[in-house]
Formats: sequence, structure tokens, C-alpha cells
Amino acid sequence: MDSYTLHRGTAPLLVSLPHNGSFIPKDIEARMKRPARRSADTDWHVKELYAVAKGLGASILVPVASRYVIDLNRPSDGHALYPGRKETGLVPTIQFDGSDIYRPGAEPDAEEIAERVKQWWKPYHSALFDELRRLRKKHGRAVLWEGHSIRSHVPMLFDGRLPDFNLGTADGASCSSALQERLTTLLGEQNDYSWVANGRFKGGYITRHYGKPEDGIDAVQLELSQINYMDEDSFDYLPKKAARVQVLIEALLKTCLL
Repeated sequence: MDSYTLHRGTAPLLVSLPHNGSFIPKDIEARMKRPARRSADTDWHVKELYAVAKGLGASILVPVASRYVIDLNRPSDGHALYPGRKETGLVPTIQFDGSDIYRPGAEPDAEEIAERVKQWWKPYHSALFDELRRLRKKHGRAVLWEGHSIRSHVPMLFDGRLPDFNLGTADGASCSSALQERLTTLLGEQNDYSWVANGRFKGGYITRHYGKPEDGIDAVQLELSQINYMDEDSFDYLPKKAARVQVLIEALLKTCLL
């Protein structure tokens, strides 16, 4: 099985969707607790939301495996992204609700984690690196857009309801100040959705690692509250709500190409 799919576009824009995958191999699933097998913390339907990116000529990279198998937005050595805060790791053992993923004694050991990095993490990051390099060579610049989504309420990670649109640029380090200003200006001019820049989510490993504006590669993460386009309990996609969200997503992506 291929570990990802890559649509190669013509514009200097790569949309990466590292938590869209929901596949869990049977040998791993057999060791998981039944509720965890739903892969509830998947960034559900972001591939559908970002279908508008193809019309802009963007490249789109999508993994197959669930983040419960491997979290592609974590460093391969497993170090924390938000030191001092509770978070899930490279190979999570708890869900966002704090419940255990594995049956007692069935958690992956260091050898298994290393194998998952080899099978799932490295191919995705190789594809991401190569595609960014191709776009940078062709256009002289490239924008990496990290498309994410999460439940509107996750007490383990943040208090209250999450803003609708959560822009992350590693506090301005992962993209040019000009791009960040254009994006925040666009968000500030609309009244349909709440938003914040560099709030609870500042950008994960991919945004921080690949964003090098001084070398012509800007990286931006968008963490979208799922209540805006899907049913958070059933995971059902809600096309009418999603269509409204897509209008703003497309406008943000267009801004990246200016």
C-alpha cells in the first residue's frame, strides 16, 4: 500500500494534509481499545474541503494512515512541540479526550515506533521535501499550507470553544511578515467566522521545520474548528456548511499566490 497520494500542481503552492488519513493496519487495530478504533481525532474531510486548491493549481499531499499510527506533524525523535502543555506524541497512546488508545501492555515499544517512522513518516516527509524543492526551483518561491482541523471543544488541549480559524506561523517565524499581514487582513475583513493568529496553535513540526522565508519557502498552518463543516459526533460531512468555509479557504490560498 502506498503511504500517501500526491497531486502535483503548477502553482507555487503545496497543500499538506498530514492528519487526513484514517487507515489503521489490522495488527495495530487488534491491540487498540474499541473506542479508539474510530480514529476520532482524525482531521476529518479536510481533503474534501481543500479540493478547491486544485483549481488554483496547487499541489496536494495526503497521507493514508491515521495519526494514531504515526503523527506526521511531530518530529521523528518525538520531542514535544509545546513543552509544559499536555499533548499527544509521535505515536500517540492517548486520544484527545485523555482515554487510552491501547489495551494495557499492548502499547508500541521503541522498535515498533522506529518501524512506523520508517514505513509511514519518512516517505511522507520525503515527498513533502521533494515537492517543495520542485516548486521552489520552478517558481523561485513556494508556499506550504498545512491544512488541519479539530473538534471545537477539546478540554485537554484548550479551554472553552476554539476559534473557527486558527492561523499558525510559529509567531511569524515560518513565513514572511508580508504574507502573514495579507492573511490576517483578509480574516479581519470578514465577519462570518472567529479567528486568531498564533493562539493555542502556532504551527506544528511541519510548519516550523519547512518554513524558511529567508530561502523563499513560506509555511502557514490553518487549524479549522470542525463544527463549521461537519457533525462532530457522527463525523458526517455537511456540504452546505462546508461550501461556506471553502469560500474563505480559497480566498486565503489565493492570497498565498499574490
